Amino acid sequence: MRLKILVPAGLFLDRPVDKILAESTQGGFCLLPKHIDMASALAPGILTYVAGGEPHHLALNGGVLVKKGDAVRISSRAAVAGGLGELEAQVLRMQNEAAKAENSARKAVAKLEAGFVRTLIKVETA
Repeated sequence: MRLKILVPAGLFLDRPVDKILAESTQGGFCLLPKHIDMASALAPGILTYVAGGEPHHLALNGGVLVKKGDAVRISSRAAVAGGLGELEAQVLRMQNEAAKAENSARKAVAKLEAGFVRTLIKVETA
């Protein structure tokens, strides 16, 4: 299989691999060369791929994985390569950032809803 990982800055990784272990929002899974074509939303976490018999680890800030034929493409907001010990801290940081962004988005939506309701009340009482 050929694994390509894309981040906003460009191409992060492009190499042949034998096996991919990833974590979707529904749970972990493994891709081998004859696996059926698929698409999956990835949860923030550690992706492991095996190339030349050696495992390699990456921290991904969520994203989308698409496998079609021998091509596996991953698009993510951020990716960091390293050892498992180092990557655990990176994953925790990515999860905290995602939680803060989600909280901020919820506050913005709540403000919009409140403004809409106030405007609706003004229109109905006028």
